[in-house]
Amino acid sequence: MTSPIRVLIADDQELVRAGFAMVIDSQPDMTVVGQAADGAVAVQQTEALHPDVVLMDVRMPRMDGIEATRAITRITDGPTRVIILTTFDLDEYVMAAIQAGASGFLLKDTEPETLLSSIRTVVQGNAIIAPTATKRLIEHMMRTNFTFDQAGEEDSSARLAAGRNGERDGREGPAGYHDPELDTLTDREREVLVAVAQGLSNQEIADKLFISLATVKTHVAHVLQKIHARDRVQAVVFAYENHVV
Repeated sequence: MTSPIRVLIADDQELVRAGFAMVIDSQPDMTVVGQAADGAVAVQQTEALHPDVVLMDVRMPRMDGIEATRAITRITDGPTRVIILTTFDLDEYVMAAIQAGASGFLLKDTEPETLLSSIRTVVQGNAIIAPTATKRLIEHMMRTNFTFDQAGEEDSSARLAAGRNGERDGREGPAGYHDPELDTLTDREREVLVAVAQGLSNQEIADKLFISLATVKTHVAHVLQKIHARDRVQAVVFAYENHVV
């Protein structure tokens, strides 16, 4: 029998924590292993309890959810996934959450079914972002075009990619430059990367390219592996950074 998905809930409102816990514990494949009222406690409990997923509020005392997410993704190096849950559908929260290493961003008024499916999704290594935020995220990346400021520091979009490629040297490459990983993709994998960057689901990609769903999943896995992306969100960043889309 497969072990249940272990979830930690971090929110400064006890009623909110209780509500999420009730929904999660109602599922046979999930269990709440801990609750935290602030980010600092969430980090401590993550180290002690090793949850698969942390549901993280943004605004909390002592340490906010973004900083806690950054600490958790640093100390766990991948195994623990973080889903940011907030009442504020703001661009700066979406960008900051992804920069910090979050695998998901949802609003607190998300339907219980969507929350549960999102938890299962991130455990499988994929990323989820609230639909209202996805469109603006892509627009933001197109608008900033991954440029550098005059001081040579990377802007927020470029720092997103830094989480995938490691440390950057703070210098923009020559015109037409792209990451070497792009050349490792087959023509079909490039098509899949473009579709992912356009926000299409696996089923939509299968329909568009006239291939099976299983084949799409295989191609997506290969793309993520070749470009060293943790999830689909980082693949989107890679695609826009390299002007594939």
